[in-house]
Amino acid sequence: MNIERMETKQRMSRIVKHNGVIYLCGQVCADATRDITHQTQTMLDKVDSLLIQAGSDRKHMLSATIYLKTMDDFAKMNEVWDNWVPEGYAPARACVTADMAREALLVEISVVAAEITD
Repeated sequence: MNIERMETKQRMSRIVKHNGVIYLCGQVCADATRDITHQTQTMLDKVDSLLIQAGSDRKHMLSATIYLKTMDDFAKMNEVWDNWVPEGYAPARACVTADMAREALLVEISVVAAEITD
């Protein structure tokens, strides 16, 4: 059984790969002082970078779990999400409210994707 961990620290690895499946740790925005639209876009930009680093992309996402500080931001987060996910490639998805690790954070995502083998 081969498990590859990337960018590993004491508490977590940013990427874990096992049997062609890629697991990303929770990703948050680049600037928590900004609104939900900006936080969502920069969070998804980080997901893009990590997926590419791990040998995958948006079209190979299997599932996503989105954590929102408040469901009041659901529609605006979805506007960014809908423009980001390639048409026909939406992953299985859950969206829940959650307490955030820092007060200013409005959104976080955890993603599972398949490795590109073509």
